Amino acid sequence: MTEDSIFLSAGDPSGDNASTRLIEALIRKETELTLFGLGGKRLQALGQIQYAKPSELAVIGFWEVAKKYLFFRRLFHTCLDEINTRKPKLIILVDYPGFNLRLAKKIKHLGIPIIYYISPQIWAWGKKRIKQIREYVDLMIPILPFEEKFYKDSGVNAKFVGNYLLEDIPSEFIASEIPADGYLALLPGSRPQEIERMLPSMIETAKLFYNKFQVKAVIAGLRGIENYEKYISPEHLKYVSVIYDNPRQVIHDAQLVLTASGTATLETGIIGRPMVVVYKTGALTYHIAKNLIELDKIALINLVLDEHVVPELIQHKAIPEKMFTELEKYFNDEPYHAEVVEKLHSVVGLLGERAASEKAAELVWEYLK
Repeated sequence: MTEDSIFLSAGDPSGDNASTRLIEALIRKETELTLFGLGGKRLQALGQIQYAKPSELAVIGFWEVAKKYLFFRRLFHTCLDEINTRKPKLIILVDYPGFNLRLAKKIKHLGIPIIYYISPQIWAWGKKRIKQIREYVDLMIPILPFEEKFYKDSGVNAKFVGNYLLEDIPSEFIASEIPADGYLALLPGSRPQEIERMLPSMIETAKLFYNKFQVKAVIAGLRGIENYEKYISPEHLKYVSVIYDNPRQVIHDAQLVLTASGTATLETGIIGRPMVVVYKTGALTYHIAKNLIELDKIALINLVLDEHVVPELIQHKAIPEKMFTELEKYFNDEPYHAEVVEKLHSVVGLLGERAASEKAAELVWEYLK
């Protein structure tokens, strides 16, 4: 094992995308690099030794995680054993706080530098975790502009580098012109539970939209995550189709977007498409979360803009009739449509320069040297 090995833990597709960009920038500095841990297809393509399938990591919600307790327990101990055996030069943790912060606590005594890239959203509902981050993390590299001050005010070593999406999204897509003949894009999330809860309602919304405006819908699908076709009946085929593994193209070619809350809202905002944000989770998770969340908005695009720019329909409000009503406003109210698009275009300037991965790699390199 080379001394320049890195344990990297990224538990979802957006984390896989962001950390791949970081590692690619790092490889340009250090050609001999061994990578092991958790990740997705893009990290695997870089040669990461992985201890779980990406689909096994795609779990969200308190009850959903509890049901896979034994799996995560075994995986946790596998990661601990591998870290102790391989003794990497650096630990990089990417979001995924339930797993990663527990891991940081267990390995801190080894004296290996621990860098956190992409902050967990503790500023929303996990502020008790700030003490853990302060104790166990040597450097926090956030990708949202307001996060740096939050961490520094809490005594955490943090450096904002910009947002990797500005380099991960094709430059010609950013703040691009909306196609007049575009469709309605459906982005139901990247985890099976999200898709199961939200896609049926999204398809019903697409039906209402097609019946009134004759605008078809396209689902942005991810191979290996879910069987999207099982949600599409023969009747749906006249107005709903699926395009796999190219969500940015799906967003770019749309005139409107109906999306699950998450990174996709920021992607959609950067590309400049009016959207309606929806989210449903399990009853237990929602009951716990609503008592913990201190924010009046949850969509990343609204948080970055610090304003309710696009509508959010959460839990019992995320029904086809309400989704359709909010989407219809964009068609019926031109000033509203124009105002939303103008504000979405302003998000690019808030996210820093198009060099987040290079800047993050510079920070990581200081710990590797």
